[in-house]
Amino acid sequence: MAEELKNTIRVLAKAGANGEVDVKALVHHPMDSGLLKDASGKLIPAHYIKTITFKYGGKVVFVAQWSRAVSKDPFIGFRFDGGAKGGKIDVSWQDNEGMSDATTAEIR
Repeated sequence: MAEELKNTIRVLAKAGANGEVDVKALVHHPMDSGLLKDASGKLIPAHYIKTITFKYGGKVVFVAQWSRAVSKDPFIGFRFDGGAKGGKIDVSWQDNEGMSDATTAEIR
């Protein structure tokens, strides 16, 4: 059963000139690779975000497919054209254990 987490995503989206929007997001997630050991010497199972998606106006403006090589609490930044101040950015992620989170941020 998929578990939905809450408040793991922080997003800042700022409108710039000519409809360009600068988006920055920080995601709280362990991003365990499955290659490290705990204090007792047992391998920590892999637990990482597989897909993170950003939408504006219901259309995907950015999607990333990650693997276990991404570090803990990943930061992502990108720009896209066609956004406007006051618009909404929808962000969602899913990980390899079926967990997920989603949030919406207003473009400033």
